[in-house]
Amino acid sequence: MTDAIDLSTANEFIARHIGPRDADVASMLELLGYASLEAMIDSVIPESIKGSSVLQMTAGLSEADALAKIKAIAAKNQQFTSYIGQGYHGTHTPAPILRNLLENPAWYTAYTPYQPEISQGRLEALLNFQTLIIDLTGLPIANASLLDEATAAAEAMTFCKRLSKNKASNAFFASQHCHPQTLDVLRTRAEPLGIEVVVGDERSIDDASAYFGALLQYPASNGDIFDYRELVERFHAVGALVAVAADLLALTLLTPPGEFGADVAIGSAQRFGVPLGFGGPHAAYFATREAFKRDMPGRLVGVSVDRFGKPALRLAMQTREQHIRREKATSNICTAQVLLANIASMYAVYHGPQGLTRIAKRVHQLTAILAQGLSQLGYGVEQANFFDTLSIASGAQTAALHAKARAAGINLREIDAERLGLSLDETTTPAAVSALWAVFADGQSLPDFDALAASVAARLPQGLLRQSAILAHPVFNRYHSETELMRYLRKLADKDLALDRSMIPLGSCTMKLNATSEMIPVTWAEFGNLHPFAPSEQSQGYRQLTDELEAMLCAATGYDGVSLQPNAGSQGEYAGLLAIRAYHRSRGEEQRDICLIPQSAHGTNPATASMAGMRVVVTACDSLGNVDIEDLRAKAVEHKERLAALMITYPSTHGVFEEGIREICQIVHDNGGQVYIDGANMNAMVGLCAPGQFGGDVSHLNLHKTFCIPHGGGGPGVGPIGVKAHLIPFLPGHDKMARKEGAVSAAPYGSASILPITWMYISMMGGEGLKRASQLAILNANYIARRLEEHYPVLYTGSNSLVAHECILDLRPLKETSGISVDDVAKRLIDFGFHAPTMSFPVAGTLMIEPTESESKEELDRFCDAMIAIREEIRAVERGEVPADGSPLKNAPHTAAELAGEWNHGYSREQAVYPLASLVEAKYWPPVGRVDNVFGDRNLVCACPSIEAYQEA
Repeated sequence: MTDAIDLSTANEFIARHIGPRDADVASMLELLGYASLEAMIDSVIPESIKGSSVLQMTAGLSEADALAKIKAIAAKNQQFTSYIGQGYHGTHTPAPILRNLLENPAWYTAYTPYQPEISQGRLEALLNFQTLIIDLTGLPIANASLLDEATAAAEAMTFCKRLSKNKASNAFFASQHCHPQTLDVLRTRAEPLGIEVVVGDERSIDDASAYFGALLQYPASNGDIFDYRELVERFHAVGALVAVAADLLALTLLTPPGEFGADVAIGSAQRFGVPLGFGGPHAAYFATREAFKRDMPGRLVGVSVDRFGKPALRLAMQTREQHIRREKATSNICTAQVLLANIASMYAVYHGPQGLTRIAKRVHQLTAILAQGLSQLGYGVEQANFFDTLSIASGAQTAALHAKARAAGINLREIDAERLGLSLDETTTPAAVSALWAVFADGQSLPDFDALAASVAARLPQGLLRQSAILAHPVFNRYHSETELMRYLRKLADKDLALDRSMIPLGSCTMKLNATSEMIPVTWAEFGNLHPFAPSEQSQGYRQLTDELEAMLCAATGYDGVSLQPNAGSQGEYAGLLAIRAYHRSRGEEQRDICLIPQSAHGTNPATASMAGMRVVVTACDSLGNVDIEDLRAKAVEHKERLAALMITYPSTHGVFEEGIREICQIVHDNGGQVYIDGANMNAMVGLCAPGQFGGDVSHLNLHKTFCIPHGGGGPGVGPIGVKAHLIPFLPGHDKMARKEGAVSAAPYGSASILPITWMYISMMGGEGLKRASQLAILNANYIARRLEEHYPVLYTGSNSLVAHECILDLRPLKETSGISVDDVAKRLIDFGFHAPTMSFPVAGTLMIEPTESESKEELDRFCDAMIAIREEIRAVERGEVPADGSPLKNAPHTAAELAGEWNHGYSREQAVYPLASLVEAKYWPPVGRVDNVFGDRNLVCACPSIEAYQEA
């Protein structure tokens, strides 16, 4: 008799996601001294929080079944042609960019370029983005992107507040012609800071001195194009600063903000090849004047040199300023939208200046033809001058016109009961214009498209036509064939080290598998083509997806409600503290403004607390890295009447499960505060313990960490918050949701189009798989700690000498005995083909390692072998056999060009580039030597090098 065959659909995904095989797990447990995985985990998780998980141990779906289920959900979304505009436009993602960048793990699995030597490709793409923004806005410096246009506007507001010479004013003027969602986010961000946002018609301002700054929209949200030159001069005359939210495509034809005096230009790069995606993710931009460069929020790519004096790129100045300035930081933003900024930059590279201008002229001419035809049909177009957007006086017919449009599969913008709007875009065709006329014709003959096309003049204001050139740099004038672009993208990707090449052992950053099945739905038109403000009946697929995902995240965390709106972890922190603040105010306790934050906290925590209008009180940590409970108790009691919250990371930033977490939460609650548990380290807890059950009131979750959304070179991210029931009424609202106030992002569901990734991950893993992932994350970290502890001291451990999902290696003693620093070890790891672990956080001179559950035992051993080999090189220095300056560690990383040139080192070429035999088979060659950061900051260049320098190179 033959063995029975299982005929059910097999779910192999858990085993695909988790690296170690069963035999590997047994071997690793043997090294650690445990008979079973459950016994080891039982020794790691504190008694006080065992059994707190509410996650049901359900079985996951197979990859095929999960894809079929989400395909059925996607099919419930209706793909209308949306002319809603309001900052969101249809666009074509060029196929070679879709295939070679967006769908390419070499690009989407890369981490933030904090190690510049292994990030030269994505840094070059971001430098192209900055150059694109500088050229189009007419301002000399731009950052490497922000989260969305509304967030960028809010950053511009606080930027103006810091730098304005009109210190007497606490009011910020925002034009009524700005996009409504931008105004909503401005109000949210202004209120905790005591800033008054005054919304009005800029053409009616009597006293500019009443404001420290202003935000204008160009072109206006309703389509008008205003000449702001005289108004800007009036603001400047009283010491106020002016920010302009500008449409990038329009700027190919219109005078740029920098040329009419704007101090800041902000906006979205979405229409440069990034799908609508129900609102995100999309890269925002921020450009300003040279004098303000050190106050600019976000990341900035700069040009420097490597140790050979060759040009090399790296992140400049502002990088992770939160860790240095903490509550005095200018912003809590530590995530950009790198992957989307890179798509936009390559869109500009592919089309070039002529191509972008041609698209803009075509969109404008179709709008002019549409406007003339509507006039012939008897409708009043309210704009004399416009680029791509019109508002129509539609009177009593407005509701009927919307109904007729929707019957034809068309969405128009709802302005009010007697006016409607529409915006054309790159995807609009002559046939689409005729279809729009048909909506308005009401039995009349349609205008003659060809006749109007031959006769209609441009409707741009003559006095504001652009005179300056754009995108003259060779990078925007070469790669216009698919062959050239494909090779350019491959060349850049080959310069970088991403998760598709090797493990990225970054502590606190959780670089785990971004499975292909999770990624596939992201590029489906059913998710990509929806406008975020389309009528709700058209987005029922998204509604089901978000409802199910919110329930999944509640189950994983033990919370009662979730908001998916925050589109970064930093924004999730902010939304969580706003919920706490609003809760206290609802109870008549407006005075509660003290936020306790441990010394070890991630730098965004104090920066966020400051943005939320709270005062930070730092609590001590003990010698083991745990929160000093008695110091916390003393400060909670001291500030009892004003205590608003505690922000604490769990497991701790030091990589351990603190035994006293329940007691800590109880102390805060007993003194009237709420507990914010930073969810950065949820990868150690899912299925094992739940913050919403052991004392947390709110947590943000990094979906780009625990829940598999890829880092994309430093963004996209998603940072939803989970809350207990009493905080649900204070979750972020939006004009398009039941609760109208409190928006923290431009779109109601933030970066909605990447939520299918997390839905797929949780659906395929099931409760059993999620628990297994947490267990293996902890096992892998402890395996590395045990293998390396005789070579590098493990700085902190919990009970039974075990760590959580990450461990911190203390390299400070080695600096004393050898002169070798943590930087030297990080750069030497590049020669071994590894990204360095997190350096000097949370403790200077240390490495924080997080292997994740996705890495196999073979890869863990390869990393450990590299670290042990490096330790032997350090010992050679300690023994006096090699001078520190003559060690391969001080000269790392070693490039191919150096290998081929004159060799002046006291060690062999083979030791330099093949320190382990396994590297011969698959060697990563860094494109540059060690980058000189100091030189780059002293000689700041943040755009593509000049044409002369480019030609010389």
